[in-house]
Amino acid sequence: MSKDEKADFEQAISKYYGDEQVKSIIQIKVETKEADVIAEKVSMLPEIEDLFLVTGEADLIAKVRFENYNALKRFIVERLSKIDGVRDTRTLMVVTTFKEGGKLRTEEEKS
Repeated sequence: MSKDEKADFEQAISKYYGDEQVKSIIQIKVETKEADVIAEKVSMLPEIEDLFLVTGEADLIAKVRFENYNALKRFIVERLSKIDGVRDTRTLMVVTTFKEGGKLRTEEEKS
């Protein structure tokens, strides 16, 4: 993705989500031999609701919730990516929640 395409994407996402609360799943790649130490540091960030050490393409999976898209973006750029050993992140924005915390969502609660 070129710099211009990335800027266009960021602008479109900001416009789409605006000032609405966003929930996201963040896939985090870390220095594998230091995964436990890095996971401890990531888990100390108050914005992290849930954190899992996993197998597959990512090493850690974090669930986060922010007041708006810009707060999420600042968190990733200014806090998460600056932790020693964090190599890469991929953010998945939640569009609709069907079940959370073991509870099915009603049509009105889905977000």
